[in-house]
Amino acid sequence: MKKTIIFAYVLMYSLAFISGALAQEIKIGTLLAHTGPLKEWGPHIQNGAVLAAKQLDAAGSKFTLIHEDSKTSAVPATKAAKKLVEVDKVIAIIGALASSSTQSVAEYVTCPNNVILISPASTSPLLTILPADHGKDFLFRTCPSDVLQGIIAGKLAADFNKTASVLYVNNPYGQGLVVQFKKSFEKRRGKVLAMVPHGEKAAESYQHELNRALSGNPDILCAFSYPEHAQVYLKEAIELFQYKDFLFCDGTKSEDIVDALGADNVEGQMGTAPGSEGGESYMIFRANYEKEFGRLPPLPFITNAYDGMAVIGLAVYAAKDKGLELTSRNIRDNLRAVANPPGEIIRPGEFKKAFDLLNLGKEINYEGAAGPVDFDKHGDVVTPIEVWKYSKGNIVTVKIEHEIPVEEDITRQKPGMIKNALP
Repeated sequence: MKKTIIFAYVLMYSLAFISGALAQEIKIGTLLAHTGPLKEWGPHIQNGAVLAAKQLDAAGSKFTLIHEDSKTSAVPATKAAKKLVEVDKVIAIIGALASSSTQSVAEYVTCPNNVILISPASTSPLLTILPADHGKDFLFRTCPSDVLQGIIAGKLAADFNKTASVLYVNNPYGQGLVVQFKKSFEKRRGKVLAMVPHGEKAAESYQHELNRALSGNPDILCAFSYPEHAQVYLKEAIELFQYKDFLFCDGTKSEDIVDALGADNVEGQMGTAPGSEGGESYMIFRANYEKEFGRLPPLPFITNAYDGMAVIGLAVYAAKDKGLELTSRNIRDNLRAVANPPGEIIRPGEFKKAFDLLNLGKEINYEGAAGPVDFDKHGDVVTPIEVWKYSKGNIVTVKIEHEIPVEEDITRQKPGMIKNALP
């Protein structure tokens, strides 16, 4: 009889603990671009995180999102991250977008303070080495490294062209993508005539850079920048140089570019970007997003932000269920447990099902809107690469590349290794 009573008290205490923990307000920061060269993306990517947080709330786990603007620049992003960590006391940050911002925030704010940083959009291969450099495991991303995108971009360019030049933003994102593109393109017997960097801040004109990039009359010009950069130099290329054969990337997958250049000037032109596995998980996400916000724009990384918030929420619940204090370290320690196999598949929005399984001591495996969120030892994931094109003023998918052979590992490069790459 006594054992029965003791067990009942233990069970009641455990349930009370979980119930009380669920009622606790948990602060998560978002650090996305609402101004600067990536301002077109920020609000839509933020909506992805907001949707996941709202669904987690409905399942019984309360989150408060605190939104900050990275301004698409490392200095303001780092300052905003410091405010989120030191003043707001967030346990995790979803961001940033620009790889240079994410690198700075990780190095100077989140890793030193043992706070989780999950980027939905920073694809630079250089980020893979940051956790090892710091002896930390607090930097994750739900988008793939450009080791993958660069291979597909080089292959796509080589299918139709013998020579190429590249205009790229001179930061870890542009540097990593251009190096991998060059290796992939030249492996397929293409020749890169020029690799011309430009500053991270949007300029009024890029005629000097275009003179260098187009001097050898390349078959194609790769626009490896952000929307606010590219809409300026692509317009100048068309109007001043009578040149309009371009290859785009995730950074230049932009409706603003269509508006700035005119649909006819980009008609049929192609690009690459991290893509989605599609299938049931994506369709569930899309339906929920459109119900909440209306049209889902054809911009990258919205799904990845949703997945970032989703795995944080699931890891928080897993930590609570184990009776752990809700520190960033304890939540970090549960990220791979809820996101990686083995376990029962959890799709977008199925958070109540996930919580019930965790309560029963069962394992779960979150399959995200963008695809599996299987974090490796570096905090990286692998997703497909999309080949897309501009068509009749719209952005449409041409195909999804699922099988991508990694041809050469460039993750050992240190930040700044190609900072001054020249033709």
